[in-house]
Amino acid sequence: MGIVMIKCPQTGREIPTGIKADREKFRCSVVFFARTFCSLCKANHEWFAKGS
Repeated sequence: MGIVMIKCPQTGREIPTGIKADREKFRCSVVFFARTFCSLCKANHEWFAKGS
């Protein structure tokens, strides 16, 4: 199990979402939408993941 990471659109650096997930189960999920506060640029980033 690992932490889901996203890329900050302002800095281009990876940030942790705080969401723990198993890679295979996360990949099989339908559509997952979330918001994550970025400590690098001090903004909330909206993102989604689409399962395979």
